[in-house]
Amino acid sequence: MKIVTSTELSKAQKETIVYLWNREYPGRISITKEGFDEYLNASALQTHYLMLDDANEIIGWAYTFDREEERWFSIIINSLYHGIGLGRMMLDHMKENELRLNGWVIDHDHEIKQNGEPYESPLAFYVKNGFEVFSDIRFENEKMSAVKIVWEKKS
Repeated sequence: MKIVTSTELSKAQKETIVYLWNREYPGRISITKEGFDEYLNASALQTHYLMLDDANEIIGWAYTFDREEERWFSIIINSLYHGIGLGRMMLDHMKENELRLNGWVIDHDHEIKQNGEPYESPLAFYVKNGFEVFSDIRFENEKMSAVKIVWEKKS
């Protein structure tokens, strides 16, 4: 496995990421190619991290960006590769280049993926990887209920 960093994505890379997004995230937050472009266009100072397998296929994507004067991130790892340390590897790679990362995390287990499988909250994973949970700061809309998490580099 290797991680490649870029400030832009090709059309093919975007298509693969949209596929992963719709496969791994809850069905209520599925996205179209156009919606993904809108999502990316709503942020500044983007860095994309592509995790590639031995055949150079994308099996994970992470993204750091500026929005509302804070540094945020998103991450997706293909569930076929969960539990073997790739998510931690991707986070560690992002942390090398950042002082602080903010994220929204679904903190309950009653979401369903598009394929009908349950979506398991990754909150415990983030806590284990040094993120602090701000349970009083939430993102709530008709598609998602999430809690804010923050990681800060220790001085």
